[in-house]
Amino acid sequence: MSETLKRKIIIDCDPGHDDAIAILLAAGTPQIELVGITTVAGNAEVEKTTRNALKVCEIAGIHDVPVMKGCGQPMVRKRETAADIHGDSGMDGPVLPEPTRQVENEHAVDFIIRKLLESDGDITLVPVGPLTNIAMAMRREPAILPKIQEIVLMGGGTFGNWTPAAEFNIFVDAEAAKVVFESGVPITMMGLDLTHQALATYEVADRIAQIDNPAGKFVSELLVFFRKTYLEVFGFEHPPVHDVCSVAYCIDPSVVETRKLRVDIETRGELTYGMTVVDVGGVTGREPNVNVAMKLDHAKFWNMVTAALQHFS
Repeated sequence: MSETLKRKIIIDCDPGHDDAIAILLAAGTPQIELVGITTVAGNAEVEKTTRNALKVCEIAGIHDVPVMKGCGQPMVRKRETAADIHGDSGMDGPVLPEPTRQVENEHAVDFIIRKLLESDGDITLVPVGPLTNIAMAMRREPAILPKIQEIVLMGGGTFGNWTPAAEFNIFVDAEAAKVVFESGVPITMMGLDLTHQALATYEVADRIAQIDNPAGKFVSELLVFFRKTYLEVFGFEHPPVHDVCSVAYCIDPSVVETRKLRVDIETRGELTYGMTVVDVGGVTGREPNVNVAMKLDHAKFWNMVTAALQHFS
């Protein structure tokens, strides 16, 4: 595929087991030009998620993609992390050496603004953690809004996993999510309705375990830990790799089926803070504003992931 046909993306993430696999899918797929990796507090504190992003780059030999540290606190609320799922480091399981690469001096928000303003409107933002960096960039420089080709985010759903109503990424910074969802930028949402179909079954884990390179070994070890915590916390036999879905969609949108629906972010409810209020039945009569992913082609999805992992030496 020629350079001009590559889809340019910035991954904004909080690694995170599934974030790590999302990075590898992007870097290992020729159809994607990974412009940069920005980090945010979410699964763990931003210092840890940044170090984890650098470790992912190190293990896979990703040397030419800059990594920028972003916001360490939500816009309004107190920080909340997910150590029960991802461990204290944010990416427990594999034993990895400390990265030799350094994070860039530029702040993630500044990087996002600069790259978008310099672009021809051909960069897709792929936030797979809390939306703090994206919202802060929008607030600081509204001129970026027409420059964003699309936002393909992981978050939300018609049900919750952190509270009965709210998915983790949206709950952690619902004020930021509200800014993003009300921005008018084209949004495709990989919510729990979709990502809970992206299960790393035993058959999938076996396929990945047979990939004879450091990236394959790394992902195999990630899935062992992730399977254990998802079983203990949620009772899932097979862990869902939520964040990977956003990158897979950027590679080939046909991997998911979507519906254009109205989605609003709840920031005031006592029991519903962080809820993505998805008007599935069209009862509000309000204009649909989000492409909501509903169904995953499981076989095509995992074929993409294994092909990308085999790309690394």
